[in-house]
Amino acid sequence: MVDDRMVNQVDDIRKGESRPGHELPVLLFAGFRTIIDRVHADLAEQGHPDARPAHGFALQAIGRGASQTEVARRLGISKQAAGKTVERLVALGYAERAGDVADARRKVVRLTERGADVLARSAEAFDRLRAEWSAVLGEERLRALEDDLRAVAEPGGFRLDAAGWIGGMG
Repeated sequence: MVDDRMVNQVDDIRKGESRPGHELPVLLFAGFRTIIDRVHADLAEQGHPDARPAHGFALQAIGRGASQTEVARRLGISKQAAGKTVERLVALGYAERAGDVADARRKVVRLTERGADVLARSAEAFDRLRAEWSAVLGEERLRALEDDLRAVAEPGGFRLDAAGWIGGMG
C-alpha cells in the first residue's frame, strides 16, 4: 500500500507542480484495485471464495472452449503458466478438460457450470460497481473517463503477465 506520507524524491526536485506524474498510475491502479477487490468480496459471499482476478481473465480466455496454447496466447503468458492456471481452474471446478470433437488428438478446456456461474456473477458485480461510480461521478463524466482511457490505452488490449512488468514475483 502506498502511504501519502511517503516522500518521493522526484517531488522534492519538482516543487511547485500540483500533480506529479507518478500520481496518475497510482490513482488508476487504486481505482482498478478498488473495483476488483469489491467484485471478489461479492463473489466470496456468493459461493466463490477461491476466485481470484487471474481466474476471471483465464475464464474469459477459455470462452466457449480453447486449447491450453490458445489460452496462453490470449492471455499473453507462457504455455507453462497457462497450464498451471488451467490446472487450478480444474481443481476449483471452474473448468474441465475434454477431447475436441473435431480433432481427437486435441484437448480443449471448457467452462463448467460453476465457471459460467462465477463469470455471470462477476459481470453483475462489475455492472453494480459501474452504476455506483456513475452515481458519484455522473454518467457523462464516467463515459468521458472511459472514452479517454480507451484513447490512451495500448491498442490491442492488455496482457495478464503483470509479474513480468512489475519485476517478477518470486
